[in-house]
Amino acid sequence: MKEKYFDQAAGIYLRPMTWEDTDEIVRWRNSDFVRKNFIYQALFTRESHENWIRTQVETGHVVQLIICDLATDRPLGTVYIRDIDRQHHKAEYGIFIGEEDARGRGVGTATARLMLRYCFEEEKLHRVYLRALAGNAQAIRSYEKAGFVQEGYLKDDVCIDGVYCDVVRMAAVNTAQV
Repeated sequence: MKEKYFDQAAGIYLRPMTWEDTDEIVRWRNSDFVRKNFIYQALFTRESHENWIRTQVETGHVVQLIICDLATDRPLGTVYIRDIDRQHHKAEYGIFIGEEDARGRGVGTATARLMLRYCFEEEKLHRVYLRALAGNAQAIRSYEKAGFVQEGYLKDDVCIDGVYCDVVRMAAVNTAQV
């Protein structure tokens, strides 16, 4: 996969997630920076992630990949598609950059482009969609650069810590597909 899904300019490649990535993913996902940008903000545990692998990844409902540094192979974060709908050829996109030194340098945008290519080429999806907290302007800009377009703005869609938050819905469609 490294040979196919890499971005030389951003210095990253994607590889399949393994059970050995669990502790890293739990650490990243529980960091304040990552957690505050997620709609679901509860803390993760090793057990909950292992359950995710068994019930979602291994059953084909989720494809989860690790974002790695091209030069050092160091894991930087993770990207996934979930709720894969094979009948309608669509799935929901998610990402988080766990390593602080990998943020703000185009890794998220490059990852989104690579993942969209993977979704369209390997998974044969027609549509990949996402939800982002409206206040996460950096992520929304990154998604737009990668090819996602805003489709909706949901006022007071989620309640986080007793505060209602707006959510932006975005999607990318495989226009090369007939």
